[in-house]
Amino acid sequence: MKKLIMSLIATFVLTAGSLAQNQTFTLDELIPGGAHYASFVPENIYGLQWWGDVCMKPDIDKLISVNPDNKKETIIATLDQVNKSLKEQNLGQIRHFYSVSFPYADKKIMKIDMPQKSIFYDFDKNNVASVVTTKEKAANNDFCKENGAVAYTIDNNLYVTNSKGENINVTNEPQGVVCGQSVHRNEFGINKGTFWSPKGNFLAFYRMDERMVADYPFENIDSRIETINPGKYPMAGMTSHEVTIGIYNMATGKIIYLNAGNPKDRYFTNIAWAPDEKSIYFIELNRDQNHSQLFKYNVATGKKEKMLIEETNPKYVEPQHPIVFLKGDDSKFIYQSQRDGFNHLYLYDINGKMIKQLTSGNWLVKDILGFDAKGDNLYISSTEGSPLEQHIYMVNVKSGKRTCLTKAIGTHNSLLSASGKYLIDRYTSTAVPRCIDIIDVNKLKSTNLLTAANPYDGYKTPEIEMGKIKADDGITDLYYRLIKPVDFDPTKKYPTVIYVYGGPHAQVVNNTWLGGARGWEIYMASKGYVMFSIDNRGSENRGLEFEQATFRQLGVVESKDQMKGVEFLKSLPFVDANRIGVHGWSFGGFMTTNLMLRYPDTFKVGVAGGPVIDWNLYEVMYGERYMDSPESNPEGYKECNMKLKAGNLKGHLLMIHGGIDPTCVPQHTFSFIKACVDAGTYPDLFIYPGHEHGVVGKDRVHLNVKMTQYFDNFLK
Repeated sequence: MKKLIMSLIATFVLTAGSLAQNQTFTLDELIPGGAHYASFVPENIYGLQWWGDVCMKPDIDKLISVNPDNKKETIIATLDQVNKSLKEQNLGQIRHFYSVSFPYADKKIMKIDMPQKSIFYDFDKNNVASVVTTKEKAANNDFCKENGAVAYTIDNNLYVTNSKGENINVTNEPQGVVCGQSVHRNEFGINKGTFWSPKGNFLAFYRMDERMVADYPFENIDSRIETINPGKYPMAGMTSHEVTIGIYNMATGKIIYLNAGNPKDRYFTNIAWAPDEKSIYFIELNRDQNHSQLFKYNVATGKKEKMLIEETNPKYVEPQHPIVFLKGDDSKFIYQSQRDGFNHLYLYDINGKMIKQLTSGNWLVKDILGFDAKGDNLYISSTEGSPLEQHIYMVNVKSGKRTCLTKAIGTHNSLLSASGKYLIDRYTSTAVPRCIDIIDVNKLKSTNLLTAANPYDGYKTPEIEMGKIKADDGITDLYYRLIKPVDFDPTKKYPTVIYVYGGPHAQVVNNTWLGGARGWEIYMASKGYVMFSIDNRGSENRGLEFEQATFRQLGVVESKDQMKGVEFLKSLPFVDANRIGVHGWSFGGFMTTNLMLRYPDTFKVGVAGGPVIDWNLYEVMYGERYMDSPESNPEGYKECNMKLKAGNLKGHLLMIHGGIDPTCVPQHTFSFIKACVDAGTYPDLFIYPGHEHGVVGKDRVHLNVKMTQYFDNFLK
């Protein structure tokens, strides 16, 4: 299967449109936030989910159940019915069913989330079964279906509203201590701060003390006299916050904190509960991020019971997933690790003895979807078919045998039903805008719910080619995407813009609709540009060696690989080698600046958005993972500091930054502008006041107009 897919991808050429194409695009049609953008997004069925093994299909004015075997649809509730019941109890109104959920596989209950309350609606009796009301300003809501309670935060403290409607103030911390929210700046797979136990008797939560972290000033220009909103931003080499893990007992109302010792310079992540609620597990990582340990703690006492698994790596260890206990067998769990170079599954017993490696190969497991009814098989998504794709596999726990459940070429994202009998499978490919199937995993039978039409039909659209070239090491394959101009003439010479990201945990080129190209790239092709992207070493989905090639020298190996892409472009007779530009955002903004300064005679124009300029100014967890600390790697930080290369600038470079960017703080861009002034070079600058790391809403169209104008003025 892999060889077939790779052959197809390497030679595939897409023409995005099948009929006569006369109209040309506007940015309002291709950019999120644009007035007509919604009409050019592939058709979708929003809110599809499982109620047990029944597929639920929300709509605006009705809620529909879909029989997964024959596609038969049944209306189970209407908007008028539900709103009538809500009105009778003065609970407000809903405008559609897209945000409802079905927490109980065996109960005809629909959960409706509204400001300050969760409403549980019985769609069999057509009435409101119960309501859980939270306090004003509640955020980070976390509902527990086992006990009917909701955990949430207000400002920096944690609250619980139980099934009786009682609002409980779980923590009462001073300013600078944050409870119940995500910690460690969302690194290590962390995206939340509360963790209900399997039976709902306990609530584990993060407590983050930031009082030792220096305040960072974010400007507020909305007041007549500008004010400062201080935030916490621990930079590489500086003092970081300290995290502990608390456990709240629902029965006693008491909290114990796990006795992990001094939390200074330690990261706690991947929290998991034992099925019997007697133990809790998490992975501890040292500040150097080259040593991880999986620990087991006693819930009743908070004491450390055992270190189960330990990993070291000369560069870094990056745990992303909590352990998962086998279904029906509380004595074994699955642990994910990159120890053999790719993220794979390992089966352990609760004493920390490895039973076997469940998956292996030069591909990586992306996620665990769940188990079948008996727990004999688990379902995973992986890149086994191709590093450009994602497919769903059934893995037998005893034998390790894998069965691919998704046959269509492309990238699949699936949702498993309660018993593991069915999948809601959404997939896309270079030629398929969107397809949604229900798959019977036992019969390997697919029932199609939607095959979206090409939303670009009737418009002039470009050819998109995908292929591969060798990296700078002469060995490693790198995948590229080449978009030719609309009305392409092979005898002409065209200006070319390279869209780059290049950093960890991102992949620009993949087998999705339009090859992963964004609307701006399609628009630029319609204006007569060649658009090109390549995933250099350091990007994701290619394994640990591929990613770690950039360790302690961010921007060096990546730029060499990008220049191999430039060599390829220059070999094409229709590319004007004297008119090559580059654009990227975030790490891509760093790479844009990096390429403009390392190869000033190659790149004529660049637009760098939200860039890292000096890794000394970036945050602790991400920065020190890939660069080590400034103290231990001074030469690496120096080599990657764009301020020290400001004098190399020759072409036109536009720096763009959100005025209150909390991810890559504006100090990066401002300090680079000062370095250029000192060096006598002349970049351009544009700030989006009030925007954070990404420019969103209608202003995103403004951003894309600005970028287009810049390339039109200086490259075209």
